[in-house]
Amino acid sequence: MTAPSSTLAGQRTLLNKVPEVTAYFWIVKVLCTTVGESAADFLNVNLNLGLTGVSVVTGVLLAVALVFQFRADRYRPVAYWLTVALVSVFGTLVTDNLTDAAGIPLETSTIVFGVLLAITFLAWYASEKTLSIHSIVTRRREAFYWLAILFTFALGTATGDLMAEVLGLGYLPTGLIVAGLIAVLALGWRLGLHPVLAFWFIYVLTRPLGASIGDYLSQSPDNGGLGLGTTATSLIFTLGIVAVVIYLSLSKIDVTPRETPPPATVRGGLWQTILVVGLAVVASVIGYAVRTSALQSDSASAASAVTPAQTGTGAAPPVHQSPLGDLSQFKTITQDTLTKLNSGDQSGATSRVDDLETGWDNAEARLKPKNQAAWTTVDGKIDTVLRQLRATSPDPAAEKAALNDLLAALG
Repeated sequence: MTAPSSTLAGQRTLLNKVPEVTAYFWIVKVLCTTVGESAADFLNVNLNLGLTGVSVVTGVLLAVALVFQFRADRYRPVAYWLTVALVSVFGTLVTDNLTDAAGIPLETSTIVFGVLLAITFLAWYASEKTLSIHSIVTRRREAFYWLAILFTFALGTATGDLMAEVLGLGYLPTGLIVAGLIAVLALGWRLGLHPVLAFWFIYVLTRPLGASIGDYLSQSPDNGGLGLGTTATSLIFTLGIVAVVIYLSLSKIDVTPRETPPPATVRGGLWQTILVVGLAVVASVIGYAVRTSALQSDSASAASAVTPAQTGTGAAPPVHQSPLGDLSQFKTITQDTLTKLNSGDQSGATSRVDDLETGWDNAEARLKPKNQAAWTTVDGKIDTVLRQLRATSPDPAAEKAALNDLLAALG
């Protein structure tokens, strides 16, 4: 069957290029999101490709998938969901590169991607007079759609990491908070909230939800996870995606029928968008201010609780006492990693250093307010250790030097 040849504003009209929004849509979306988080970690850590290498490989694969997606004349489950999965990985890597490689704070990334998403929606609406995914029937609308999808994944990654790491909520509590927000929006959708507004808000929030699930499953029990690892987590969810997509391909239950009329126009989208976005921004700013203030108060209390016996008789602490407090957890991991390297166990050292990264990220909200300069110094040395141990061709001498340098910084 060939695509319709009618035109819309001078453009060739196709059958709708995206699936119907059913329960299966959200199931596969969350699965893709979880794979995006765990697969990025797997490629970066387990295969030692590094952020740059993973980004290049994923970018090329995404470009190829988009070519097939744009060339399709209708919604094809395999092509569509493969593209979503790759956008999920690539969107995660965009935020990770900005944070880890460029040193851009997650607060800045969240704001920037939020603004870019808003600009995309404004340009999309100005051009097409709709943001509905039920009418992705031209190449231009499809281009806006995939650009918006990319920014939702990048924004969701930055927001989730900001909540879990910078604000110290942890991935599981972050996931529960996000799940609650999704439930509220879904209820609002049922009670009359504009469907397009509700859809895109929920779409953004499923990113930190899926990431929280992935991190909870893959992280070690010492860090509050189930210890499945990124390899097993990626494999489980990838198989889940394959199973559901095969079912959708055979059943075609999420394909928009050709004769289906366009959905009726729903009024009130503009004022609802202004109200909901405004409330979200205000609540986010207040929540961020309250949480950071609490973290700073906790750090100040911890610092004032240090007794003269702990710091010596003078005003200054002993040389071995870090201004960040007790860092013995990280010293132990670093020494374990060095010991494995000295015994020739490269794979064991690379595996052990994962605990260093996870533990340091989880402690960021607690440690950083104590002394930002000291935290930045140690954080930079940890980044050096991670780069050396995850290099495609690791140099044992450089690895040991980086680990010894970190041990000295840890006290």
